[in-house]
Amino acid sequence: MAKRKLAQRKAAATKRAQDKDKDKTNVSENHQEEEEDKHEDGNKSREEQVDDKKQQEKNKEEGEQPSKAPKRARKRSKPDTEPEFFEDKRNLEDLWKEVFPVGTEWDQLHLVYQYNWNFTNLENAFEEGGELYGKKVYLFGCTEPQMVPFKDEMKITHVPVVVAVVSPFPPSDKIGINSVQREAEEIVPMKIMKMDWVPYIPLENRGSMVERLKSEIFILRCTQRRSALRHLKEDRVKKFEYCLPYFYNPLHEDELEQSTIVQILFPIEPKPVFCEFDWEFDEVEEFTDKLIEEEELPADQKEEFKIFLKEKVREAKKANREAREARKKAKEEMSAEKKAAFENMRFYKFYPVASPDTPDVSGVKAPFINRYYGKAHQVF
Repeated sequence: MAKRKLAQRKAAATKRAQDKDKDKTNVSENHQEEEEDKHEDGNKSREEQVDDKKQQEKNKEEGEQPSKAPKRARKRSKPDTEPEFFEDKRNLEDLWKEVFPVGTEWDQLHLVYQYNWNFTNLENAFEEGGELYGKKVYLFGCTEPQMVPFKDEMKITHVPVVVAVVSPFPPSDKIGINSVQREAEEIVPMKIMKMDWVPYIPLENRGSMVERLKSEIFILRCTQRRSALRHLKEDRVKKFEYCLPYFYNPLHEDELEQSTIVQILFPIEPKPVFCEFDWEFDEVEEFTDKLIEEEELPADQKEEFKIFLKEKVREAKKANREAREARKKAKEEMSAEKKAAFENMRFYKFYPVASPDTPDVSGVKAPFINRYYGKAHQVF
């Protein structure tokens, strides 16, 4: 029994010694592998070492054995593509868009710009040999609703028009406000309607300081923001739609100074009376009776209407007389230089050039600008 126990103790001691020798061998092998890994890591790039470390950490989290980092895929160069070519913008290409279309209704403005209108005739006028080359020019815009053909169909179109005024000084700093619905015409400073003459900067000079440019092109600009219209009273908004660029030439008598016609707006309910009275050809009593006969004026308003009519005629005659006196005085006080400038002032009216993408406006061109400017010297 004692011999058997002694044999068991010797066997256990022998096994412990063998396990100890085996552990030493494993440690030595692991150390050798670490040294080899370090040597291998030393030959890797820093970027590859970082990637290996990340991969080992990921494997550790997932309970997997570290593995060698996968080989990096070689970046392939992008295939050569044909370069895109864009047509260079013309130097004055956006000139017509920068000019404010005076008198156009706010909710109709988008209809003006729905077409890419071609105003190369205006641009060419500033080139050498053109009507506006080397001259100081003031530009304002307007729109003319016209029935014109487009793609085999007749449709009402807001045709944009640009008027060029050749002058050494601004043709006016005022705006006329008038409409059939308004009782009287107003002539107010442009700035009240947030309008002014500002220099136009051609595209090639947009990066330059405005002060260093000797601009010869000035445009009528409006700074009223459309988004702020909802905060304005309706009458104020409507005033913009009734605006007309104003012009006063002391050397030429205005048609209104010679006119004997009075616009009458008699405010009664339920329907006001709109009419024109010519004091040279119409007689008050006969004119009033005709309105009653046509049921435009109630019979019980006859006397009140006659008083109102006579007062409007007196006001019109007084206004004509004062205008003639003011013109005479301005003409007498005008310098020879300014008088020559008014005499040499020229108006040019530009319509869009025909193109496949826009309506044809060639049949609606007209020299008339407005009641203040009269007719253009030349239409393009």
